[in-house]
Parts: sequence; structure tokens; C-alpha cells
Amino acid sequence: MKIVTVVGARPQFVKAAVVSRAFKQYRNDIDEIIVHTGQHYDKNMSEVFFEEMSIPKPQYNLGVGGGMHGKNTGRMLEKIESVLCDEKPDYLLVYGDTDSTLAGALASAKLHIPVAHIEAGLRSFNMKMPEEINRILTDRVSSILFCPTELAVANLLQEGISKDKVKVTHTGDVMYDAAMFYQSNSRKPEQLTRAVNNFVLCTIHRAENTDSQKCMQNIVTAINDIAKSSTVILPVHPRTRKLLQSYNLSFDTNNIFLLDPVGYFEMLWLLKHCNSVITDSGGLQKEAYFFSKPCITLREQTEWVELVESGVNMLAPPLDNEIFNLFFLKKLIVTRSVKEIPTFDFEYSKSNVG
Repeated sequence: MKIVTVVGARPQFVKAAVVSRAFKQYRNDIDEIIVHTGQHYDKNMSEVFFEEMSIPKPQYNLGVGGGMHGKNTGRMLEKIESVLCDEKPDYLLVYGDTDSTLAGALASAKLHIPVAHIEAGLRSFNMKMPEEINRILTDRVSSILFCPTELAVANLLQEGISKDKVKVTHTGDVMYDAAMFYQSNSRKPEQLTRAVNNFVLCTIHRAENTDSQKCMQNIVTAINDIAKSSTVILPVHPRTRKLLQSYNLSFDTNNIFLLDPVGYFEMLWLLKHCNSVITDSGGLQKEAYFFSKPCITLREQTEWVELVESGVNMLAPPLDNEIFNLFFLKKLIVTRSVKEIPTFDFEYSKSNVG
């Protein structure tokens, strides 16, 4: 069986590390061709993951990145279609909800090659998010839907995706498998030149925040306030750094460590040693839960609604000034006990996607 796997963004590299490792156990039966679209093209956002996590080097690197959603998706679709015509795989495998995900799924479906979608069925119910559009359309054209939770399965059934026509499977979450498998490889970022304890881990990269000067102003103000009483470690996405400069916004670096993007093993170290997480990342919300850390998510909605409903993750829309009240943030960060964090079904299968 030949499988073409399409990846392009940092979270997809992490998921591919788990699944590609499982494929290696069946190398006599499965031939995996990895296609890197180039959506994340910075070395610290891309190459380092393949090197650290022993992911097979992509046989194809399409070099598509840095443009608008429509331009990127169109260019990726054209190039992926060409790869599929040459390789003629039995299946195409995609992860998550990026432009690379949608481009791969559309190219494959139009060539009548079955699509397998890992992390299917997630819904934020916010159609303003490009990721939500990518999720829905990818699920609609997929033949096999691997769902990380039972709620994801329920979302698909509610949308009329029948198990009789499409294989819908609750597999558990491959990002959980990755976190547990690689945590022994975690290491302190070299950029941290002195000891840090009891710190807040923060990441900001989502366009709905970074493209809004008002959102970024509120976020910077809040993080600077938090830094008056807690150390904050903030790996900064290259695009975020450029936009902060264009908005003339700056963090108080007396108690805020601004790092370049870190590798996965370094991020695991930060997760294991922080006391809480503030992020707009979908993946980091889950990883905070995996390591029993309370999380504030800087968005109006999240696809991981189970975490919000349980109280271990709290949504904080940056356009709402009220949520950035310092006492509110300090209360959540300081008082939430890890003993309160419940167990969900992310752990269901330990890579039961084969």
C-alpha cells in the first residue's frame, strides 16, 4: 500500500512523527511518501522538527509559503495534484486544519484518491476562522475520519456524515502519544541563559489576534501586567515579531523572556516546568492539559470545547478588555490546582490509527 502524507505546519510534523513511526513497523506493507508544502518554511519552525524527531525526510518539498490563504491553497493544490499523478497512491493522509490540509484533501478527492483525515470532527463553530473552514471541507471529502475524541465523532454524525458511507473512528489523539513518547527527550532551551522557575508559558501567532492592532495591544498590556509578578517565557513566531514592530508594541523584557521559535523537545521542557499557559494555539491547549497545566486561550472559541467545559481551559477574547483584568488572570493562574484537572478520552488508543 502506498500512502502520500501531506504536512506543512509545525503541529503536523509532531503528529507525523507518531504515525510515521508506526508505519515503519509495517514497512513491508506500507510505503509512505511525505510531501512538505513549505507552509512553515523557517528552519526553527520546520527543519528542526524532522531532525529532532527522526521523521523521514520529505521526498517532496513544494516551497509554498508566506502568502495569503487563497494564494497558498491554490499553489499547494496545483503542486500536490502533480505529485499525486506521478505517485498514484492508494491513500492520501492529512492532519489537522491548515491550508496544507485542505489543499491535499481537495487535490486527492478530485483525483478520486481516498483521503484519510487525522484529527477529524473538531469544531469551534466559528466560521470566521480559516481553520474551521479547512476542517469542515476536509471532513466532507474524506473517506476515513480519525477522531481524537468522542465529541468529534458526535460532531460528524450530527452533520450527517454516516458511518455506513464513511469510516468514522475514535482513535484518541496522536499529539498525546507524541508528548508521552518524547517527554524524556525534553531539554531546556539554550536561549534561556539563567535559571527560571514558576513561570508562565505564552505563545501568540493566530492571525485573528496578530492581524488586529487592538487585540495585540490588549495582549501586550496583559502580558506586561502579568510579568510584574510572574516570569513569562514567550517564544515569538517570526510573523508575530514583525507585526509587533509595525504596531510599535513592545514587551517589558525585565521579566519576559522573548525567545526565537523553539524545537519540540524544548517546548516540552517549557510545558513540564511552567505553572500555567497562555496561548492562542490549538495544539498547546491540549499539551497544557497533557502536563496538568491550567490554560488561558486568547480566542473567542476553541475546537477543544471539552477543556473549556471542564474548567481547565478558559477562553479570553483579546478584544474584550474586561477579561484582561489583572486580578482575574492572577486568580486563574495561581489558584487552579492540577488535582482539579480531569481525564478525557484523548489517551484512548495510543496511536490506534493504523
